Amino acid sequence: MLASVAPGTELREGLQRILRGRTGALVVIGQDKQIESLSTGGFVLDVPFSATGVRELAKMDGAIILDAQAERILRAGVHLMPDPSIPTVESGTRHRTADRVARQTGLPVISVSASMHTIAVYSGEVRHVLEESAAIIGRADQALQTLERYRHRLDEVADSLSALEIEDLVTVRDVAQVAQRLEMVDRIAREIDAYVLELGVEGRLLSLQLDELVSGVQNERELLIRDYMPRGRRARPTAQVLGDLEAVDAPDLVDLGRIARAMRIGTDDTLDAPLSPRGHRMLARVPRIPATVAERVVDHFGSLQKLLAASVDDLTSVDGVGELRAKSLREGLSRLADSSILERYV
Repeated sequence: MLASVAPGTELREGLQRILRGRTGALVVIGQDKQIESLSTGGFVLDVPFSATGVRELAKMDGAIILDAQAERILRAGVHLMPDPSIPTVESGTRHRTADRVARQTGLPVISVSASMHTIAVYSGEVRHVLEESAAIIGRADQALQTLERYRHRLDEVADSLSALEIEDLVTVRDVAQVAQRLEMVDRIAREIDAYVLELGVEGRLLSLQLDELVSGVQNERELLIRDYMPRGRRARPTAQVLGDLEAVDAPDLVDLGRIARAMRIGTDDTLDAPLSPRGHRMLARVPRIPATVAERVVDHFGSLQKLLAASVDDLTSVDGVGELRAKSLREGLSRLADSSILERYV
């Protein structure tokens, strides 16, 4: 719904024209039998939507009903009569009607206030007031700066984890720290993504910056879980673990024990317990290794330490790994091991 009223859309242009004309409006997006039962009076149009057209129709009393895609104006001058028993905190007649119609029908309803000079979107029980682009961009810029700091810290703890994996010194605390930072980055990225959606064409630059900062984060989250997910009866689908992490309240994200419990790799009392990776994260950093081949390699060796100790002949015994790919894999793992340890101690 926010995307359909974002700057650059025909609907947003029409709403802005109404706002500048100070006439106010009530616009329903979509028509069904329930909307028809709430509607009295008015007249049928069924004409293509235009910003100027909706502006002229808003000069009359009554609601304007559009199709679900906001591409046609179906009716105008409609008197909406929602159930008066539906609770609402709105006081103005237009806003109260918009709130009740949205709650009763589930369809989005837009209310343009002439006196308050605001545009409010109602959808179900949610009310969202559209803001000026400058205000949204200001908040988005602050969020981007925070995301840059979070991403920098994520890269640091992820590189540290890689070095510890090479040395077989990983603990629950190390994995929880990376999962924590990944979750923080993902949450603030989703917040910025909402700003991008609401900004429409004015959020293109913001979208490019966001894509650059969160590149690879989702894949890293899944690889981390697959590397350290408990085996056997305690094993869970990756999507379920991601859901459990997303369910952690924001204040609890600083608690590594809470993160470890969500991943089921430990508790507050076992943060220093050792863990052994399977090798998904490390193999993903080796270039030109298909995901299906990497999966077979991990299944064959079972742990990163066994994989690091494998020779070219050992690697060629894996289905789909020929001699050339085995050499490339062996050299790639060796380079990663050397660079990870070098970055840790230099």
